[in-house]
Amino acid sequence: MGKKKKEHLFRHLGENLRNYRLWTAAAAIFGGLEVILEVFIPLLMSIIVDGGLYREENFMLSWLFPAELVANRDRFVITVGAIMVLTACLSMTCGLLSARFSAVASQGFAKNLRSSLLGKIQSFSFSNADKFSTPSLITRTTTDVNTVRNTMQHFLRVLIRSPIMLVMATVMAFAIAPNLAAVFLGAIPVLVGVLAVLLHIGQPRFRKMLRKTDNLNSAIQENLVSSRVVKAYVRGDYESKRFDNTAEELRLATLSSSRLFTLTGPIQMLIMWGCSVLILLIGGKEIIYNTTGLLTGELVSIVSYTTQAVNALTMLSWLVMSLARAQASLNRINEVLDEEVDISDGESDAAVSSGSVDFNDVCFSYSKDPEKLALNHIDLHIKSGETIGVIGGTGEGKSTLVNLIPRFYDVLSGSVCVSGRDVREYSLENLRDGVSMVLQNGTLFSGTIAENLRWGNKDATLEQMKEACAIACADEFIDRFPDGYETVLEQDAANLSGGQKQRLRIARAIIKQPKILILDDSTSAVDMTTDEHIRKALKRTLPDTTKIIIAQRIASIMSCDRVAVLDEGKLSDVGTHEELMARSAIYRDVYESQMREEAEKNA
Repeated sequence: MGKKKKEHLFRHLGENLRNYRLWTAAAAIFGGLEVILEVFIPLLMSIIVDGGLYREENFMLSWLFPAELVANRDRFVITVGAIMVLTACLSMTCGLLSARFSAVASQGFAKNLRSSLLGKIQSFSFSNADKFSTPSLITRTTTDVNTVRNTMQHFLRVLIRSPIMLVMATVMAFAIAPNLAAVFLGAIPVLVGVLAVLLHIGQPRFRKMLRKTDNLNSAIQENLVSSRVVKAYVRGDYESKRFDNTAEELRLATLSSSRLFTLTGPIQMLIMWGCSVLILLIGGKEIIYNTTGLLTGELVSIVSYTTQAVNALTMLSWLVMSLARAQASLNRINEVLDEEVDISDGESDAAVSSGSVDFNDVCFSYSKDPEKLALNHIDLHIKSGETIGVIGGTGEGKSTLVNLIPRFYDVLSGSVCVSGRDVREYSLENLRDGVSMVLQNGTLFSGTIAENLRWGNKDATLEQMKEACAIACADEFIDRFPDGYETVLEQDAANLSGGQKQRLRIARAIIKQPKILILDDSTSAVDMTTDEHIRKALKRTLPDTTKIIIAQRIASIMSCDRVAVLDEGKLSDVGTHEELMARSAIYRDVYESQMREEAEKNA
């Protein structure tokens, strides 16, 4: 069971190593060489002490060095010392190379993992994205990936180094003095027991820390995006206190989890120095009374090997602790990568050939519960090139209806057909290439106006951009900018007004030359004159494009070929303005209410 869980946890790591597997292998190889060379240094030290200083027969002395070299003390000490220095330099070089390769491998892995996460997020349908908050996704692609990257880098260094160090140091220690080497074996169950307790305590703390990080990112995002609202309501002090509380909660959660790591250091020192003291006491007694033939240099080397073995155990415990922390991050990353995308490409390679749209007995529920329908048995048939208005109260399903056309969501039952073909049969790219959608609060990206317009058509010429902007009435303010279409927009186009943003987004959609153009309350921030100009220009310049206009202002849809009235997720009526005034009480009430408000405003 444990093995399956481990394989399940690390299931996405191998695929994200990709072209960094050789770097990973090189890091492991040079890490192993570093340890092997490092283990020989205490042995050489004992040889210098016994053979060079005390002139005693060390157990490795005659085997490694010729008698004539050993007989010349000065030459012997210099030679062995030079070998020690060379061994240390080679070990250091291997260590540096291992660190370098592990850094390259872990950074490359993190890059691939972030790309995989972003690619997965981009493939999400709206319903998939609704399962994760934006701050949580940001934390998973930044903090969680960094945690896994750091753990991987330590993993490459420690997983090879520590077992080899532990085995070789233990073998060398037992080869010199088995009774003394057995002393540090008692440290193993102590470390394992302490580690098990720390892991049991640590896992919930690590998960809590990551949740608090999500909360902090959410607070930062809200304050940055809504900074104007905060200032308008003079709530800066309140938001600052709220942020301080969130930051304090994260600080406490981080300290709570970090304390576990700080405990391993003192425990390691206690065990290491405790073993060293015991070995020195026992070994010193053996040397003084000459009970076992133990030499001074051998005692020095055993202390060194004990230190190396305990250090190896401690590094392994640090690795396990890091893995425990990374496990919480990996689980969160796996949740995103394992999310099953509920909207996939259809089998047909056909492109959208016309703008006809048919809603055939469509039912839709955000929760996929037939008892909680947002759209209830919608039958609506739109001809290619027709201009359709959609009106209804807040929450009646207007945006939900048009979101089904480019398959941001899929129907619960029934079908949506574009150009006579079920939208589920198209590839998503072909379907969405035929549809342009302008949202009331859509996004403009940092960059120039021209770069934003070319989101609609990456090869658009300046003339094409000017034509689209003329239709959307965006040319009148662009021409006033000194840099014209090369004017740089700030983040979220903060240097444009709400109406200017909307007109620029409409121009971006027009330049795509779609078969279906959806305007979802996208002229709410422009004046009535500009709104009317845009509608007339669209009808004149895009006669073959189906235009679906969602609006709260009834004046924006009165001139449409037909108007669909939604009420509580149901299609209440469809017809021209005159027909609806005659037979639709809902439409007539909205019209009379808005006309009365307009008359009062002008009085």
